[in-house]
Amino acid sequence: MSSETHNPKKVIAVAAFAAFLATFNETFLNIGFTPIMEDFGIGVSTVQWLAGAYMLGAGVMVPISAFLYRSIPTRRLFLSVVALFIIGSIIGGLALNFPVLLIGRIIQALGTGLLIPVGMNITLEVAPRQKLGICMGLMGAMTTLGPSLSIVIAGALLSVFSWHSLLWVFAGLSTLCFLCGAAILGDISKLTHPKLDALSVTLIGLALVGILYGVSAVFDGNIVISLAAVLIGLVSLILFATRQKKLEHPLIDLRALSVKPFAIGVIMNMIALIIMFAMNIIIPIFIQGSLGASPLDAAFTLFPAIILAAVTAPLAGKIYDKHGVKALLPVGFAITAASTIALSLCASTGSLILMAFLFIFVISGSALIIGPVQSFALSRLDPELNAHGVTIISTGFQVAGCIGATFFSGVYAVATSLASASGRFEGMAAYTGFLITGCMLAVIGVAGLILAFRIGTYKNPAKAITAAPSVLSKIAKRDVYTLNPNGKVLDALRIFVDKGISGMPVVSDADEVVGFVSDGDIMRYLADQHPAFKNPYSFIVESDNDRFDEKLTSLLQFPVSKIATKHVISVDLNMSLGEICKVLGEHHLKKAPVLENGQMIGIINRSNITRYSVNSYLEKLPAAAASSA
Repeated sequence: MSSETHNPKKVIAVAAFAAFLATFNETFLNIGFTPIMEDFGIGVSTVQWLAGAYMLGAGVMVPISAFLYRSIPTRRLFLSVVALFIIGSIIGGLALNFPVLLIGRIIQALGTGLLIPVGMNITLEVAPRQKLGICMGLMGAMTTLGPSLSIVIAGALLSVFSWHSLLWVFAGLSTLCFLCGAAILGDISKLTHPKLDALSVTLIGLALVGILYGVSAVFDGNIVISLAAVLIGLVSLILFATRQKKLEHPLIDLRALSVKPFAIGVIMNMIALIIMFAMNIIIPIFIQGSLGASPLDAAFTLFPAIILAAVTAPLAGKIYDKHGVKALLPVGFAITAASTIALSLCASTGSLILMAFLFIFVISGSALIIGPVQSFALSRLDPELNAHGVTIISTGFQVAGCIGATFFSGVYAVATSLASASGRFEGMAAYTGFLITGCMLAVIGVAGLILAFRIGTYKNPAKAITAAPSVLSKIAKRDVYTLNPNGKVLDALRIFVDKGISGMPVVSDADEVVGFVSDGDIMRYLADQHPAFKNPYSFIVESDNDRFDEKLTSLLQFPVSKIATKHVISVDLNMSLGEICKVLGEHHLKKAPVLENGQMIGIINRSNITRYSVNSYLEKLPAAAASSA
């Protein structure tokens, strides 16, 4: 395994590229439905299976992604999944009839269902904890950019080439991703080889197929079949959940949903995705059907929003890393809901420029939400639940995509038909359908806004520290005291005195280690600010100096973030003592935070290591004496 394998930036870049491809392919072929219908002589109800079967195939594969991630070495799993994209694209590109094209599309879907959660798990494994927000923001940017940019590229290709070109272009992109993965990725995941429960797979498959098919077919004319499918899906889902509680190794550990911040985060993520997927589909339909624009014009209407979203998402992740979600998510949902209403109202003007401008805020608002809320939700889970949390979020992604793309396009079609049947001319009927659909999406956005205010009230839970089989887990100090960046210097001093410690990490509301403050930092800062303060004895020597007391009182009220060391040197739980000693020695540290999967679980200091080394040596002496005798 090369050193490149361990380069987090390159590994995350590969994972982000894979996430982009997976979401890009969700809507890439949809723009070519019209020429596909003409080539094969089929109707809308038949061609829609290219979208419906794709979502069903992807949705069914997501739940087993956690099992595969813990059972198959990362590199082999990643390359196998990307290979499904290549194989499916080649079959589709060579298809001479609709059934063969559908088979190719389903093979692609199997790859999509696995690639998104695998990419997220890889990111969670290698991303530095203090930069988790920006890394997940990059993943969020790719999942936002993918379905949006696919419409632009597909529109441009179809203006020159046949629909076959879409599949060949995607095959080329997938091959590039395959080569990048082969060159950079190593075996990142820790394999636990869990058991696969066949009944659980069957139940969750029935649940997702029933729910997704029912939602996508609700406007196809047979409401009874649609409702029956949803009912079967819900019953299967209940049976699945019941069975998971009885299994020692559940397919999906649903304990994650008992963590309220995580559960609310999943819902908020789905709301943002529903709005994004719906608008990505409805706007091109409206522009082409009502305003008579070409596919290329429709694509360029969406293009500015796509570019800005790619910038907004990583920026949102950076803001999350520093400030958490308390303000970020409400702002994101407020922008999304308000701009969706504005876009719906202004669609009647027929101005593509105005629609393009307002769409920027719809997508950028979603970009402020998706990456940060995923980071927030997953950070609330214990490490052993991370893979299951990713599976739940990825399943929610598929459900949200189905609701946004098929259900709301059905709402638009029905509302437009009813308006037309009431006597309105074609353009006005289409605007009425767009307005009704947009208002419904805005209401969902307001629901997300309400949840955003609630989720900001959740504080970091006090996580129990569990012992691990490593030496470090035995000797690290577990009763770790932390301070919020907004805490005062005086608070730090009081904790030092009360707890008998000399330093502690500074932890943000986002549960990130953002600094480290020690008594030495405080003494140096006070000395710099007030020459009379040379050492702790100044408290006594200068006690009768009113001017000194006044200045000291002011200084002690400063936020601790002002004096804390920003760059925190930490050690990983799985590092050897030799490696830890090297870190402490090279950086002249007395102590350092201990991280497990990016989360701080304790503190290691030199005295811990010295005590352990001496005890280990003394324990060996009797054995050595016995052997020599």
